[in-house]
Amino acid sequence: GAVEIDVDAVCDGTDVFVGAVMEHIEEAGIHSGDSSCQIPPATLSDEELDEVERITRSLALRLNVRGLINLQLASKDERIWVLEANPRASRTVPFVSKVTGVPLAKVATSVLLGRTLAEMREEGSVPAEHRHYLHLPYSAVKAAVLPFGRFPGVDTLLGPEMRSTGEVMGIDTDPGRALAKALVASGASLPREGTIFVSVANRDKRSILYPAKRLADLGFRLLATRGTAAVLERAGLEVSRVSKVSEGGRSVVDLIRDAEVDLVVNTPFGRGPRTDGSLIRAAAAQAGIPCITTLAAVLAALRGIEAVRGVSVDAMVQTLLDRGLIKIEGRAELPGRPLLYGTTDLFLDHVRVERFRVQLRRDDLPPTALGGQRLDFPGPSGDLGFEPAQ
Repeated sequence: GAVEIDVDAVCDGTDVFVGAVMEHIEEAGIHSGDSSCQIPPATLSDEELDEVERITRSLALRLNVRGLINLQLASKDERIWVLEANPRASRTVPFVSKVTGVPLAKVATSVLLGRTLAEMREEGSVPAEHRHYLHLPYSAVKAAVLPFGRFPGVDTLLGPEMRSTGEVMGIDTDPGRALAKALVASGASLPREGTIFVSVANRDKRSILYPAKRLADLGFRLLATRGTAAVLERAGLEVSRVSKVSEGGRSVVDLIRDAEVDLVVNTPFGRGPRTDGSLIRAAAAQAGIPCITTLAAVLAALRGIEAVRGVSVDAMVQTLLDRGLIKIEGRAELPGRPLLYGTTDLFLDHVRVERFRVQLRRDDLPPTALGGQRLDFPGPSGDLGFEPAQ
């Protein structure tokens, strides 16, 4: 499939400033308001970026734009296709502005008041650096907030009709962690362990092998319907077969409702209110289980899971300590060692925000002196135990 691209730019009639080129994570065909996108673009080549920026400048000048313009394009077989050009502000303007540090709305307003982009470059309010959005010390991902959990029975399949009710942003030096943060903020958090159900259309069966194998290597248990399971088994993967709703017996929908599935991967092979796929996706939405419906999103989720699994909880907690975000409530004695205890609203397991009990097993005060120590973190509702480094 094609890769969809978003561009936000400002034109003063003679010059064009490209705020950022964003690459969509989902394939083209899903409404841009429902699709996740990232800055810097992950897979676009320098040649493709050159063409995207050339098209942006040409259209902005040809349309005689004064102010903001948004372009939506698609890349297919190294060719760039223009989907639409809108001489107005886009919903992505706040995202681009926050990520790059360039207030596009303010720049566009200055243009409307008669200032030129050249003047703003000279004073430093607009970056003079070519492709400044590629040289950021971090990655940022915008994800859509979808309301499916409030509408039981609604199919969560995305398409050209916009269904989101908001957007969130994740930012991190690691692109995978940025994606994980965005998904958690949107309510579609990624599991760190557990069971993943996989059922894909015939066209996707070959492509699902790599992400399925990687998820199995990470320790996830795989469930699949008959057709997908046969493909995965032939590739040497261990898979537990489960029935479709139409096959009778205890089906995958029953497993989802009983909270025995932590992530659903289901690419559509039919539309309609009573197809197996629609029932699976609706059950996942009602149960609050993340459901992925495109291969591009599966690969992105895999990057997020790998990043989350590699997160140093040690470093995260140390940052909270340094910023005073852990409230120390008292001191107690355990056999052989003292104990500091307190509470904090942490976000450690990348699944949910809970109130954690924090146990700091250390003589030293203040708690900011706990750097360089091993962290024992047993689970999302357990204690955080700090022990002196060996």
